[in-house]
Amino acid sequence: MNSNQLISRTIYIKNMVCHCCIQLIREHLERAGIEVKEISPGRAAISYDELAITNDDIRRILNETGTDIIEGRDKILVEQIKQAIIELIHQMNNMDSIVRKSEYLVEKTGLSFSYLSRIFSSQEQITLEKYIILNKIERIKELIDQDEFTLSEVAFMMDYSSVQYLSNQFKHITGMTVSEYKVSDRSSKKSLDKLY
Repeated sequence: MNSNQLISRTIYIKNMVCHCCIQLIREHLERAGIEVKEISPGRAAISYDELAITNDDIRRILNETGTDIIEGRDKILVEQIKQAIIELIHQMNNMDSIVRKSEYLVEKTGLSFSYLSRIFSSQEQITLEKYIILNKIERIKELIDQDEFTLSEVAFMMDYSSVQYLSNQFKHITGMTVSEYKVSDRSSKKSLDKLY
């Protein structure tokens, strides 16, 4: 391959919500002859022969994995917000981290929470606050399924002032009580890329 034909760029990737996605996307891109220099949730630094591979080819490869390229500053920012929320709620074990959700987003992006909230609402069908709540509910389902914590501990971990508040919000969002969820077939669980 002639190095004059190589193009290097960073692509931003939608719906890349777990570490399994990283491996899957890397494999698909490399199989297509695209060198993956660095990859993390929501983005990949790639290099490829621009005469052999087009942007449409890359998009098609990503679509095969259930993801897509994100273009545009606001759309990229929204995906970064989503990645930060998923990281905060689903991957970090710091129980105080949920309390600091707005500060965490501000730290990650360097932008004010009100600005982030406004951009998120302009690009998505729901508000940023609702997106955070939907993620918290899915995390609560995971914690209930693990059966390692009491509901009081789960409420504390997820920054609810009381078990009653958690229970009310859980019922409002899922349509079932926590007790009903515990005896259900768990079919109400949602993939993080399909929360709404």
